[in-house]
Amino acid sequence: MAKIVVLGAGISGHTAISYLRKNLSKEHEVVVVSPNSNYQWIPSNIWVGVGRMKPDQLIFPLAPLYKKKGITYIQAKVTTFYPEGDNETDKGFVSAEYVTGEQKGETIKVDYDYLINATGPKLNFEATEGLKPGTNKTASVCTYDHAQHAWNDFEKLITRMKNGVNVKILIGTGHAKATCQGAAFEYIMNVEQELNRHKVRDKATVTWISNEYEVGDFGMDGLMVTMGGKLTTSQELIEMVFEDRGIDIIKRAGVNKVEDGIVHYETLNGEHKTEEFDFAMLIPAFSGHGFSAYDKNGDDITQKLFNGFMIVDADYTQKPYEEWTVQDWPETYQNPSYKNIFAPGIAFAPPHGISKPRKSTNGTPIFPTPPRTGMPSGITAKLVADNIVEMIKKGNDELHHLGSMGNMGAACIASTGFGMLRGRGVTITTNPIVPDYKKYPETGRINSKTIGDLGLAGHWVKLALHYAFLYKAKMKPFWWLIPE
Repeated sequence: MAKIVVLGAGISGHTAISYLRKNLSKEHEVVVVSPNSNYQWIPSNIWVGVGRMKPDQLIFPLAPLYKKKGITYIQAKVTTFYPEGDNETDKGFVSAEYVTGEQKGETIKVDYDYLINATGPKLNFEATEGLKPGTNKTASVCTYDHAQHAWNDFEKLITRMKNGVNVKILIGTGHAKATCQGAAFEYIMNVEQELNRHKVRDKATVTWISNEYEVGDFGMDGLMVTMGGKLTTSQELIEMVFEDRGIDIIKRAGVNKVEDGIVHYETLNGEHKTEEFDFAMLIPAFSGHGFSAYDKNGDDITQKLFNGFMIVDADYTQKPYEEWTVQDWPETYQNPSYKNIFAPGIAFAPPHGISKPRKSTNGTPIFPTPPRTGMPSGITAKLVADNIVEMIKKGNDELHHLGSMGNMGAACIASTGFGMLRGRGVTITTNPIVPDYKKYPETGRINSKTIGDLGLAGHWVKLALHYAFLYKAKMKPFWWLIPE
């Protein structure tokens, strides 16, 4: 009998849990340790943030589902890793604290034969002074409760505009190295459409602020996409969309401080500027959770497991940007020091950025870090689960399921407005995610598989995926037929 412990129940963790339970007999124990009581379909948070969905339309409680499926659920927050056990046991375990109920604050040990770290990122709002959702006129759509508060504030803003008040809206990234520009792009587009729907667009100045060198970078060094048979850049695509919607652009900006209605930022040329706003949604920096790790003797071995995020089978050698290659990226998401520990999705430490790292003339790094959300999280989680299942069933440590972001394709459906007849979506497929200029010297990617489209069909697809992936997450009949 094997015991597999999964840390986290987000897209990556829950995907791994689902496939482990499906493909392992009940003699093997699957355990989930997560501080969250609900599963949330994060891509739909932006619709909550504009009042087009309610939080209960994209969440469901985890405990009843896990009980029904024979999965042990512990609502706790992991703090410390002991991959070699301690002086009481040779079995690896994690230390965690209960976050609810009578046991809140109590520390427990959870031992394992195999461990999947799917804790995702810490939403590091603290990295930017004054950036805290609900304060200084700022909001967030990173969680469903954040998104609900964003809508509450945005709705009040709409009321002010209907009463004749002119306002300034600022949306984008809230840190010099923030990622997830895609979510901010979706939100600004939906906000702009809602202003039109409420007939107050003329009362608002809408501005995009980002650490991207050029808009449309998205932390992937931009894309060359085929639209209508014509090769174009993601920069041209996004600039066209922003111009069409009357959205102003501030790029190459590293936000470092937020005050009440004022954002402070530094540009790549070293200038320090400010921008006023009445409502802002700024994506925070993502960071690791600050876990610590110890060996059997109690010595600190955190550096064996973590480099901010968890270390996996990547090449972390420090080298110039021009020498980075797709071969640096991991294929199994297995920790090299402890072969029974894995980290798919956002939990693994990327070997380097995808977009070119740039510093201001003052030495401040201002560029997006690599995205690993959505489709890559689900794909890598299934890959890890499949490898563990095979290791258990065959009794060996060979890993046959491989998937590097350097040869992995992904599809992104970005909402640019909600509505069955007036909704819009940008549909982009890219292959590979990490560009390979040696293999594909023209653009770094396969042109025939890196395509884009803009229109009502994109909205229908994103809405359909909302329901499909919630169905899949609830492990309803034949859920595994829905691809990652």
